[in-house]
Amino acid sequence: MNVLQRWLSLALISLFILFLALNCSGEHDKGGSDARKASQVDLDWDHIVERGVIRAITSYSPVSYFIYRGQPMGYEYELLNIFAERHGLEMEILVARDLDEMIDMLNRGEGDLISYGLTITRDRRDIVNFTIPFNTTRQVLVQRKPDGWRQMRLHEIERTLLRSPIELADETIVVRRASSYLDRLENLQNEIGADINVLEAEPGFTTEQLIRMVAEREIDFTISDENIARLNQAYFPILDIETPVSLPQQTAWAVRNTSPELLGAINEWLEEYQRDSEYYVIYNKYFENTRAYRSRLSSQLLFSEGGQISTYDDIIQEHAEKIGWDWKLLAALIYQESQFNPNASSWAGAVGLMQLMPRTAQAYGANDPTDPRESIEAGVRFIEWLQDYWEDEIEDPDERQKFVIASYNVGQGHVQDARRLAAYFGADPDVWDDNVAVYLEKKSYEDYYNHEVVRYGYARGVEPVRYVNSIMYIYQHYRAIANLRIPVPEEDPIVLD
Repeated sequence: MNVLQRWLSLALISLFILFLALNCSGEHDKGGSDARKASQVDLDWDHIVERGVIRAITSYSPVSYFIYRGQPMGYEYELLNIFAERHGLEMEILVARDLDEMIDMLNRGEGDLISYGLTITRDRRDIVNFTIPFNTTRQVLVQRKPDGWRQMRLHEIERTLLRSPIELADETIVVRRASSYLDRLENLQNEIGADINVLEAEPGFTTEQLIRMVAEREIDFTISDENIARLNQAYFPILDIETPVSLPQQTAWAVRNTSPELLGAINEWLEEYQRDSEYYVIYNKYFENTRAYRSRLSSQLLFSEGGQISTYDDIIQEHAEKIGWDWKLLAALIYQESQFNPNASSWAGAVGLMQLMPRTAQAYGANDPTDPRESIEAGVRFIEWLQDYWEDEIEDPDERQKFVIASYNVGQGHVQDARRLAAYFGADPDVWDDNVAVYLEKKSYEDYYNHEVVRYGYARGVEPVRYVNSIMYIYQHYRAIANLRIPVPEEDPIVLD
């Protein structure tokens, strides 16, 4: 074999090895995508309708979904609520720490959709199905203006800022874990032919928290969608967000590849709803109303780690222990009663945080029911009495809580009537949902409140049933967020290489 033949042979072998490597690499990437598809449960719209509940996975943030002044709010939350009501479904919110966790929860069937503004990318299309886009935005560099910027001329400020992606070479940028910002920065490195030191934040850190860390000099740079960045700039005027790092991109919700009927239902609703002015009112409420956003961020009542559900959390926690309740359940009851307003009063004369009637308040030790501590102490004593009343009647402690809550609203006599009706008509008198609750509602009809087993007559039964449902719904939100560890930014962010 001459030198030329040997060279050609080696070249062919090298090309063959390169071909295998490329194909193996491609198969590996494709296999990862296929594996995620294969792991998706087969659960679609008909299952959701039969269940009566749609479960949405989202992220806790001051825009998408949050608790403020005791009330669940947020852009994704409001839109999802409208969709659920349109189809007669209840809504359950599941909070994830990052996109990877969202997708894993979706694939396992824990949630039915990802209700969050995901940037639509080709790689993500291999894993999930996107809905019709909700919004269009672009990614921007979030950086800090120089110290003393208010006394500087505009051109002096400009000289200190990065205005071209090329200037990001060798800079350190911290971004949210598993976000589209990572992909964009990887592509940007290829485009500018230089390395960018990209650090991924620990799970749980939101884009909003990283923006705050830039403003407070804990990190130098992060990347954000422009609409999110602009809101935060209104709160932190030291921020500059005028350097784009991407072209305009669309954002949408996502469902499993195995849920085409759910995708169709969402898209059908969205096509119609995007023609309604209310759709844009909701967008403006969360993305354009910078005053409201500043108010939320500066309030101690934006619930997060270190934040509060109400200004009475310490008192609520102290007294919830006495009755063995999760304090967030007691907080949900108080929110339902008074929205944490100690001066609230009802048409019937109920007063204070726990809306006790004057005679009941006095009987349980509240001389001034408008005093928050006295009201909570008296209300908890009343709940304690109701728990003792139901202890021997309802064995299951979770069920018992619902009977106690219903009795707090309408009195234990009417609830006992509903139990007797349930037993008479073949339902379970020891189970609240779909059993006793049904017959408490029926106590507003003559054939039922005049029934031979009924002792306490007419009741507007729909009100205590809604009351229990509302409290358990609010409690679900309080519990979901409290169980999520929302990291408090430290002087040095914890990041992963």
